[in-house]
Amino acid sequence: MRRSPAQHSLSDLTRFIVEHIVDDPEAVTVSDTTEDGETIIVVEVADEDRGAVIGRQGRTIRAIEQVVRAAAGDGPVPVIEVADG
Repeated sequence: MRRSPAQHSLSDLTRFIVEHIVDDPEAVTVSDTTEDGETIIVVEVADEDRGAVIGRQGRTIRAIEQVVRAAAGDGPVPVIEVADG
């Protein structure tokens, strides 16, 4: 499936943020998919960096979602998932 420019830039924004949070930015992989009409951005990081991306009680990942939501503007808001190692 072809990605729209908005999906592409939201994935890139997510990658940029995550790469600056983790200790191993080269291990960061960000992909997106559409499921039931909803865009899902899947973030994969090294096992030791999962906690840094999720944060205490999910605060960091929720903050990332808020930034991506603001960047989406009036467009569809993607869901961000951190993949299990």
